[in-house]
Amino acid sequence: MTKVSILLICATGMSTTMLVSKMKRAAKEQDLEVSITAVSANEAATQFGSRELDMVLLGPQVRYMKSKVRKQLQGSNVAVEVIDIKDYGKMNGEKILSDALSLVNP
Repeated sequence: MTKVSILLICATGMSTTMLVSKMKRAAKEQDLEVSITAVSANEAATQFGSRELDMVLLGPQVRYMKSKVRKQLQGSNVAVEVIDIKDYGKMNGEKILSDALSLVNP
């Protein structure tokens, strides 16, 4: 598998910091090459043109941004999805990573 780049977006960028750590740990345990970054909703648009992305994951608190983000990424092959609220609440990095990778590499 080639390196996969995932951007997580939440309201302030703070709540996803722990989730990113758990996702990175899960990727390392599975020997996957994954780049995972978290940003606030205000910073999100600036990230779209400045990096190669395969996947954008939205925290449940910013699910309302899904159509706007899809529109901003229109014409690209970047998948956009909302993180399941139960997995987010449990900070289930392994499951969230697995779900994201299944969308990027079906």
